[in-house]
Amino acid sequence: MKPTIKIDYISDVACPWCAVGLGNLNQAITQLSDQAHFEVHFRPFELNPNMPKGGQDAIEHLTQKYGLTAERVKANQANIRSKALEAGFEFHPEGRKRVYNTFDAHRLLYWAAKEYDLQKQAALKKEFLNTYFCLAVNFDDHQNILEAVTRAGLDHQRAQEILSGSEFTNEVREEKATYTKAGISSVPTIIINDQYVLQGAQPSESFVEAFEQCIQKS
Repeated sequence: MKPTIKIDYISDVACPWCAVGLGNLNQAITQLSDQAHFEVHFRPFELNPNMPKGGQDAIEHLTQKYGLTAERVKANQANIRSKALEAGFEFHPEGRKRVYNTFDAHRLLYWAAKEYDLQKQAALKKEFLNTYFCLAVNFDDHQNILEAVTRAGLDHQRAQEILSGSEFTNEVREEKATYTKAGISSVPTIIINDQYVLQGAQPSESFVEAFEQCIQKS
């Protein structure tokens, strides 16, 4: 019987390295799918919890946050685009235009896992990342979020109800607090079998090595 490897993928839709890490994780899972079952849970983290509606110009935000020049930020973005393409995400050639609050996305991801299953949650996560970085459209516009929901094969009307209200607000906040209290302050952070922690956009080889160790111990 194949062992089951549990993966908690703590990340934010607004994090480009989270997309890179996810693509690499999926490559590793595909490589070892004949040796283990993989159970991936997407957990919430907000990079910009206080970002107001309308967001902020991406270059302005990143220069202020990291103390870099606009030229350095653009060079970094070009590097991330290259890494993302290798991981299976074709980021917009001009980069994301603005940085947005992502709390509604986390509410919908929680809903997908609760009322559907982890496969649908994974599909929605991928479509949110595509919306934010590949289409690079306004993430405050619920229509763009709902189009991602539809592409992922989830119920458009139910998602609209959630966006219009406050469902899953407390659940997401509690889940976020769990990881913050555990000392997690950067993403992506990946917890394997509730024991092993990997941080950052790890290459697929790192995931394969970690998973092989889990398989050997099972």
